[in-house]
Amino acid sequence: MRKLKYYVACTVDGFIAREDGSFDCFPMEGEHFADLFDSFPETFPAHFQEARGIRAENKQFDAVLMGRKTYEVGLNFGVTNPYPTLKQYVFSRTMEATPDENIELVSDNPVAVVKELKKETGKDIWLCGGGALATTLFSEIDEMIVKLNPLIIGSGIPLFSRALDPTNLELADRKIYSNGFILLHYRLQK
Repeated sequence: MRKLKYYVACTVDGFIAREDGSFDCFPMEGEHFADLFDSFPETFPAHFQEARGIRAENKQFDAVLMGRKTYEVGLNFGVTNPYPTLKQYVFSRTMEATPDENIELVSDNPVAVVKELKKETGKDIWLCGGGALATTLFSEIDEMIVKLNPLIIGSGIPLFSRALDPTNLELADRKIYSNGFILLHYRLQK
């Protein structure tokens, strides 16, 4: 059975982006960057890969889930199909259509959709963000892979949009880089 993995970057104070959705404050270079590309190449948007002349096969995921605000970050720069090697789902109650035929719009019952996706064969499912969608899908998250950036921003979009029941995490793996970046793999204990 496929797993839903919340693979997400955040600050030490628990924010995945600034309040406006931007994340340009996160370090975009360093030894961790090459390591992430090697392990999770499909999570780098197509325009990023194209700019560097890189084409890599999917290693971890074959589907990505995004909330409307997460999808709109790229859309505001004209990126309508950010992850063409993945099946892309955008969850929104307000969008009526997407500007790209490769994006499947989901307007209701995200938990039921994820339960069905998990039953399909294939690689794991990447929960890209944001915090509101992660909160809605919390009961279905099997693992969290947190890219902890050595940064404090004080306010922004939190990892989860509201309080959740306390949930224990099992540390499955971790890697600490010389620049202070930490990659943490957790299994949720439910």
